[in-house]
Amino acid sequence: MPDRIVSALTIAGSDSGGGAGIQADLKTFAAHRVHGLSAIAALTAQHTRGVSAVHAPPTDFLRAQIDACFDDFRIAAVKLGMLANAGIIATVSEALRAHAPPQVVLDPVMVATSGARLLEDAALDTLKRDLLPLASLVTPNLPEAELLLGRRISDHAEMRAACRDLLAAGPGAVLLKGGHLEDDGDVVIDLFADAGGVRELAHARLPHSAHGTGCTLASAVAANLCLGLALYEACAAATDYVHRALRGGYRPGRGEVRVLDHIGAAQ
Repeated sequence: MPDRIVSALTIAGSDSGGGAGIQADLKTFAAHRVHGLSAIAALTAQHTRGVSAVHAPPTDFLRAQIDACFDDFRIAAVKLGMLANAGIIATVSEALRAHAPPQVVLDPVMVATSGARLLEDAALDTLKRDLLPLASLVTPNLPEAELLLGRRISDHAEMRAACRDLLAAGPGAVLLKGGHLEDDGDVVIDLFADAGGVRELAHARLPHSAHGTGCTLASAVAANLCLGLALYEACAAATDYVHRALRGGYRPGRGEVRVLDHIGAAQ
């Protein structure tokens, strides 16, 4: 009997509209031919025009989902997404310390594309204290990095300083996404930072408003880590994947935002 293949686990929120969250993560894992597992940390009522309701499951049930996955599967990487409150964050951090997965990719989901707040204010300190030190990689966009650091980030020099300060908070590496820095014109520059320094990942800016890019990027990194790539190479491949998926994005709902084309990106 062959050895069990490795799996990727996403602990995140469910998007009823199918474009982000658990749904985007599992599509991304499948596109990379990695077996995907999920523990649902939040249920959302949302579509391409916004989020209308959020329900967090009991923390003991969340822990049961996580434990069930680790009990039966070889988990090579865990991707963390929407963790709506301090109790959920504490439960997830306790489970990660107990199971000690090889890689943890933290997407610090705080605000939806629509502008809806997805993280309770009281949970921010818990996330910084309990989860950042457990992360192999944290993948904030600029608004999320500003919330984590408590200051504005308005240019590339400030992005580099933010990377250094985020590293000092405990994660092994940072992938700071630069898509919100619009004065870059036709180019989006993301910064990868670890103990070896800061490197740039650049892609052409696409004229689309998209849904699920952050979820997809973090889960693509996790999938690439499962496939054996080193962390920087996993990030570079993940940014390429998101760019392809965004280029082929489509509009399934009445909203203006696009959903990523995972099948096309995989090809």
